[in-house]
Amino acid sequence: MTQAFTEYRPLLFSIAYRMLGSVMDAEDAVQETYLRWEQANEAEIESLKAYLSTIITRLCIDQLRSARVQREQYIGPWLPEPLITEDSTDMEENAALADSLSMAFLVMLESLGPVERAAFLLREVFEYDYAEVAAIVGKSESNCRQLVHRAKTRVTEHRPRFDTSHTQAQEITAQFLIAATTGDIDKLLDLLSEDATLWSDGGGKVAAAINPIYGADRIARFLIGLMRKAPEKFDARLAQINGQPGGIAYDEGRPFIAAAIEVIDGEICGIRVVNNPDKLQHLPTL
Repeated sequence: MTQAFTEYRPLLFSIAYRMLGSVMDAEDAVQETYLRWEQANEAEIESLKAYLSTIITRLCIDQLRSARVQREQYIGPWLPEPLITEDSTDMEENAALADSLSMAFLVMLESLGPVERAAFLLREVFEYDYAEVAAIVGKSESNCRQLVHRAKTRVTEHRPRFDTSHTQAQEITAQFLIAATTGDIDKLLDLLSEDATLWSDGGGKVAAAINPIYGADRIARFLIGLMRKAPEKFDARLAQINGQPGGIAYDEGRPFIAAAIEVIDGEICGIRVVNNPDKLQHLPTL
């Protein structure tokens, strides 16, 4: 039974993380799915994939419904827990899965209702057919088609576009990290687009910008000020954050900032900084 479940664990985590935007909550949902499956009658299960997908999706729907009030009362911008993605080759081969991991995409999904979000992800990202989606979320096929169409229309209007090659984006991110950590404001201004935006998620636990910061000049000065307050044993490393180039800052080997960098047309147009310590607990130390 464990071996059979292990085969589907990556899929279950992928669904749960995109639904919840939380690594720890996704892992809890996967574990709860396993416990419920252990108690099931195997003879009554026609498709293990469908059965497990149904359990974890409905767990996530319930979780989102209870989390909605908390996120509405969240202090400052809410960002997903950063997920380290190491194999960039696999991400490039499956562009749809890579794009659906980006912080920009996950934040955009927050505008969808829990069932709408589930139907959209199952159909458009994980390619379940409408009959499977309907069975998983407990709605009719026609209702699911309406949910997906409505969500797709809303998402398409604001969906981030990643038209810069992964290699180029990584090179620009490396230059950005050097400029930010050395206080090179001229280089930062050169790398940032005029209308760039920075979001900072401290969750009310640590100092962070309560509102998004707009414009290259304001962002550059914010970053310089942030680095002046950096710990004495500060260290920064390149990392793949949610399928995009980014960086992690460490204090004595422990991560205290994770940032995902969005590059379009060779310029940095978006920076999503997570320094809420609760959202960094799962990141590896140096």
